[in-house]
Amino acid sequence: MKLRQPIWPRFIPTPTVLAFARLGPLGRLPAPGTWGSAAGLLFFTVVFYPLGPAETLLLCAVTGYFAIAICGEAEFRLGRRDPGEIILDEFVAMPLCFLGWPYLASLVPPWTVFLAGFALFRLFDILKPFGISRLQDLPSGWGVVIDDTAAALAACMVMHAARFGWLWHKAH
Repeated sequence: MKLRQPIWPRFIPTPTVLAFARLGPLGRLPAPGTWGSAAGLLFFTVVFYPLGPAETLLLCAVTGYFAIAICGEAEFRLGRRDPGEIILDEFVAMPLCFLGWPYLASLVPPWTVFLAGFALFRLFDILKPFGISRLQDLPSGWGVVIDDTAAALAACMVMHAARFGWLWHKAH
């Protein structure tokens, strides 16, 4: 199966593509990936917080497809591979850190889950362990978005593993 860049963004004016890819002015701030992640955390709290896992996955699939299309087109128009100013990928991946939110927040205050998810996501997005770095080699917007998706899922797994470990430790 060959992954192809969606063609529909070709018809969107360049300033609009770049505004979406950069999340407006956030992509031009220092440490843009951190700002995109912070915006993604806000996105989770406003939109995803009340959703269950199925709805979260569906909405993440839709926003992920949009990000793949826009980020790939922004790469093309900027003439650079995954430039730091493109932060829509962090924004749409961040909610995946909190899959199973009610379980994660059942033992600790919600702000600690937010902080842990944010920190783990940034760590995995920067270091790209567990083969995440190889995902960047996927073509166009796919490589831009899928590595962040994997970083978010890794952060989610670490938080659930920590919760399980804490419960197991308390039981024994």
